[in-house]
Amino acid sequence: MSRQYFGTDGIRGEVGKSPITPDFMLKLGWACGRVFARSGNGSHRSVIIGKDTRVSGYMFESALEAGLVAAGVDVKLLGPMPTPAVALMTRTQNAVAGIVISASHNPFYDNGIKFFSADGSKLPDAVELAIEAELAEELVVVPSREIGKVVRVADAAGRYIEYCKSTVPDDFSLRGLKIAVDCAHGATYHIAPSVLSELGAEVVPLGVQPDGFNINEGVGSTDTAALSALVQASGADLGIAYDGDGDRVLFIDANGDLVDGDELLYIIARHRLVRGQAEAGVVGTLMSNLGLELALRDLDLQLVRAKVGDRYVKELMEQRGWKLGGESSGHIICADHTTTGDGIVASLQVLTALQEAGSDFATLRSGMTKCPQTMINVPVSGRVDLAEFPAVSAAVAEVENTLAGRGRVLLRPSGTEPLVRVMVEGQDGDEVAALCGQLAERVQAALN
Repeated sequence: MSRQYFGTDGIRGEVGKSPITPDFMLKLGWACGRVFARSGNGSHRSVIIGKDTRVSGYMFESALEAGLVAAGVDVKLLGPMPTPAVALMTRTQNAVAGIVISASHNPFYDNGIKFFSADGSKLPDAVELAIEAELAEELVVVPSREIGKVVRVADAAGRYIEYCKSTVPDDFSLRGLKIAVDCAHGATYHIAPSVLSELGAEVVPLGVQPDGFNINEGVGSTDTAALSALVQASGADLGIAYDGDGDRVLFIDANGDLVDGDELLYIIARHRLVRGQAEAGVVGTLMSNLGLELALRDLDLQLVRAKVGDRYVKELMEQRGWKLGGESSGHIICADHTTTGDGIVASLQVLTALQEAGSDFATLRSGMTKCPQTMINVPVSGRVDLAEFPAVSAAVAEVENTLAGRGRVLLRPSGTEPLVRVMVEGQDGDEVAALCGQLAERVQAALN
C-alpha cells in the first residue's frame, strides 16, 4: 500500500489546505484511535497529546481529541511541550502512543502531526499504513459507555525539566557561565531557560514570548543571526538555539560563529571516547559533511550514513547497537538518554563536554575541518520521483564528472516541504557553489 498522507516525519502542510484541516484531524484522531486501541492493556488505552505554540494547535488539539475519544481511547493533554518531552511522557505514562501537533522549524501557517509508539520511538511503517487504511473507512463512534475520557497533565513541564537535569552527572554545574538561549518562541520557551538556570547558568533569553504567530520568525535554529548578535552584545560565553518543537539544537560560540550539528556530533563523540563510552561509530545522514566522516576516522570511529530523517538515523543506530547519531540540522539522538532527537538533552551533553575538558569550542572542534557544502532548495508543485526525469540524472552525472572524485552530489525531495534539495560538496568552495547553482537551475527547468 502506498502512502497518501505520511511523509518523512508524520503529516505536515499548510493550515487550511488538505490534509491540514480540522475535519481531516478529526478523522485522523479516530483512525489512530482505532489502530492504537488494538495495543496495550486495560479497557481504555491512553494517548498523549502535546503541541508547540502555533495558533492552529488549539484547533487541531480539539479535533484529534474528539476523534480519539470517539474511537474509545483516553487522552492526556500536555499543552505546549517539546517533541522529545512527548516521547518521554508517552513512555512514563504507559500510553499506547504519543502525538505531537507541530510543524517543527516551519513558519506558523504550517502545522503537522508527529507520532510516537509506546516506547517513545517514531511509528514503524506498518503502523502508519494501518492508520492510512483506517482513514479510508467510515467514522463510526463506539457505544457511549466506551467513549474515551480526557485529562490534562498539570505537572508535565516540571517532570521534563527534572528529567533533562538527570541526564548530566550529579556534580555538574553551569555556575559562572553566561548563556544566551533562543527558544524560537516555540515549545521550549518555558523549559530550556529553567533547565539551564537551575543548573547554575546565568541565562539571557531570546524567543521566549510566543504569541501563536511568531514561532521560528527570525529566531531559533533555522535563523541564528539574532542569537549571534545577542551573544556578542551581552558578553555571553555561548549561545544555544532550539527549533520550534525542541528536537533540534545548534550552538553559537563566544565570537558569534555557528557550531552546527555535525560539529556537535564530533564534540560529543570525542568526549565519549575520552570517557571510554564510545562505540565503533556514529550514525549520520546523506547530508552529513564529509569533514565529519574524516574527523571521526582520525579517532578510529566510523560514520555510517542513513537516509535523511531522525527516524532513519534511529533505526540504523539500533541496527548497529550505537548510542550516538544525528543530522547537521541539529537533530541529535543520544540513545542512552532519549528515544528521539532532543535539543535540550543534546545541548547538555555538549555543555558537559566543554566543562569536563575545561575548554572552548575552538579547541574541541579543532580536529574537524568542514568541506564546503552548498545546498539550494528547488520548489516543486508536489511529490516527485527524480528517477522519472532523465534530464536530472544527466545533469547530476555532469557535475559528478566535473568533481572527479573530489566531492559529491545529493538530490533529495524534502519529506516535509514541497522542495527538492540540491546539494554539492567538495574541496573548493567557489567551485561547489557554482556547480550547485548550475545544477539547481537545470533541476528546476526539468521538474517545472
